[in-house]
Amino acid sequence: MDLSGFVVQLLNGLAGASSLFLVAAGLSLIFGVTRIVNFAHGSFFMLGIYVAYAIVDKLGPGWFWPGLALAAIGVGVLGALVEVLLLRRIYRAPELFQLLATFALVLVIKDAALWLWGPEDLLGPRAPGFTGSVEILGRRFPSYDLLLIAVGPIVLGLMWLLLTRTRFGTLVRAATQDREMVSALGVNQAWLFTGVFTLGALLAGLGGALQLPREPANLGLDLVTIGNAFVVVVVGGMGSIPGAYVAALLIAEINAMCVGLGNVELFGLTFNFSKLTLVAEFLVMAVVLVVRPWGLLGRPQAPSRHAGPIEAPLHPAGKGLKIAGAALLAALVLLPLVTSGSPYLTVLAIDLLTAALFAASLHFIMGPAGMHSFGHAAYFGLGAYGAALLVRSLHLPMEVALIAAPLAAAAGALLFGWFCVRLSGVYLAMLTLAFAQIVWSVVFQWDEVTGGSNGLTGVWPSEWLADKRMYYGLTLTLVVIAVLALRRMLFAPFGFAMRAARDSVLRSDAIGIDVKRVQWVAFIAAGLFAGLAGALFGFSKGSISPDALAVGRSVDGLVMVLLGGLQTLSGPLVGAVTFTWLQDTVARNTDYWRALLGGIVLLLVLVFPMGLAGFVKQRFQREEAT
Repeated sequence: MDLSGFVVQLLNGLAGASSLFLVAAGLSLIFGVTRIVNFAHGSFFMLGIYVAYAIVDKLGPGWFWPGLALAAIGVGVLGALVEVLLLRRIYRAPELFQLLATFALVLVIKDAALWLWGPEDLLGPRAPGFTGSVEILGRRFPSYDLLLIAVGPIVLGLMWLLLTRTRFGTLVRAATQDREMVSALGVNQAWLFTGVFTLGALLAGLGGALQLPREPANLGLDLVTIGNAFVVVVVGGMGSIPGAYVAALLIAEINAMCVGLGNVELFGLTFNFSKLTLVAEFLVMAVVLVVRPWGLLGRPQAPSRHAGPIEAPLHPAGKGLKIAGAALLAALVLLPLVTSGSPYLTVLAIDLLTAALFAASLHFIMGPAGMHSFGHAAYFGLGAYGAALLVRSLHLPMEVALIAAPLAAAAGALLFGWFCVRLSGVYLAMLTLAFAQIVWSVVFQWDEVTGGSNGLTGVWPSEWLADKRMYYGLTLTLVVIAVLALRRMLFAPFGFAMRAARDSVLRSDAIGIDVKRVQWVAFIAAGLFAGLAGALFGFSKGSISPDALAVGRSVDGLVMVLLGGLQTLSGPLVGAVTFTWLQDTVARNTDYWRALLGGIVLLLVLVFPMGLAGFVKQRFQREEAT
């Protein structure tokens, strides 16, 4: 790449950084004040470009610039309605449960866009007055991209003035530091939250609308955008607007340079830097979080003396619960006999069991250990691919692969967990996401070993398990053993040490508990059982693809755990069965299954703010108290 090519790629990075900064700045504001990890923020970006397209398409090219402004304002109004009608009702719910509500919004908004604009990509017109290009060192560069380069610093300056020269900005900065104190001083916290959420949504909508001449509106923009925005916010520092701009510049420039370099030969080897764009930002985030956990321009948080609500001690199952569990197990054993005329129900039951084990392994570190993971699918996928490669490449028996594959997942958790347990809160969650995306990128691009995007096929169980009813029996046996093993660990001294470390790190350390080691072992155990779930899943389907490690799988696990309830041991099982069954049933009965599923999840969030199993547990406790 010559000098002119380098300069053009540098400018491409600057243009991409502006829109990325707009989205990340809004997300950083919302999280800093409300503490909500807003998964729907990428949907606001997507709506911005769709609404801008609709306005310009209906009213003509002369409405291009007003259309961009109206699209941003419209998305901001929608954000205000979402905050007032939904989020305001669940502010007292656990913070991660609020994440479940915003995930449901993603599903609803995606299908709403599908209904309004259809599945095709929609490319908007060129911007009036900026349809041409300028010559830079002998190369042509779009004049509209030069405008985008200027937008970023302008918005950054306006945000600085708003946050430092107005009363609203003072309240926002104060709420970012200590929102409870702001409320105690008499500030109307509800309307402050509404204002911040509206501003954040407006910035996301503006970022999307500005992309109208550059890229087509499509239904995949939401998840792509939210992933990139999370990376920028974490790298820059939570709540830091200048940090978001610096991080957006850094990540956009790295991606632009990777594209510009293309294939490079070093020491006789060819390196394809273009492929790094799939994972470059997550590599940056992982490095920053390991070296400087609070971000480039963020502030380190003081250690908390009370990191979470202290729950009542765990109690062994009572006689009634044991009888109910035995009855449920008997029903599961007899299920293949009852459903012999419907093989599909047996397949669905296998899916429910593997989902339950995956959710139980995630709950093991999220609930009792208090470690929030956004990348648990990495260990599910490592187990699935480990089993597939052992059978296909090493020609080992399926039984041996089923035992060895979870160990591969545990090895991944051993490596990644060593870094992850040194962080906490959203920073830990983001680092788990970064490692998961790195693993996904390797699997997606390593065609010679993993089959790349096509995955691996022909991963079938042994002949004696060819009958799905036999395989169901094996799956049920292993899942029951694994769930009981997880439960037994929670009632062992190790489990109590885990819960003590979650409730108070300082007190646990003072009484001699090696907190990091306990959390590391818990991380490895969770990865081991997630790997077992992945191996069982791979053999049940006969194939495995990179989707097993994708962000969507991790989000599904989070939804299962939160839907069932973090505070109960049965919560992940109830949530996994409910979510998987709903997903299967709804998807088979309507084209707009995401919206219906999202609506059901939203209803459950509003009615059962502590999760399904948590609600039942509360009712029983109230009845016993009366």
